[in-house]
Amino acid sequence: MQLVGIRDLKNRLAYYLGKVKKGNNIIVTDRGMPVAIIHNFDNFDRVEENTDAEERLAFYAKQGLITMPKKHTAFTSFKRAKVKGSSISETIIKERF
Repeated sequence: MQLVGIRDLKNRLAYYLGKVKKGNNIIVTDRGMPVAIIHNFDNFDRVEENTDAEERLAFYAKQGLITMPKKHTAFTSFKRAKVKGSSISETIIKERF
């Protein structure tokens, strides 16, 4: 593992991420005190139960189970589909009974 300060990490982020991609772990420090560890997803075969949604999604994307969005954008407008006959909600209600 390698120690790196926040300022150096910020200034040379691409370099350190390259090291992480190769399998190295980076310990990030703030004024000499460890605050985080950067690691790649290849070292893990499961997601811990207490992880948040973003980490779970990133883990599944790394495994190829899902595809992450390319960029953060708002939903675009769309045209409603025109259906002949009963509405979809009416059809669903009819099929339930």
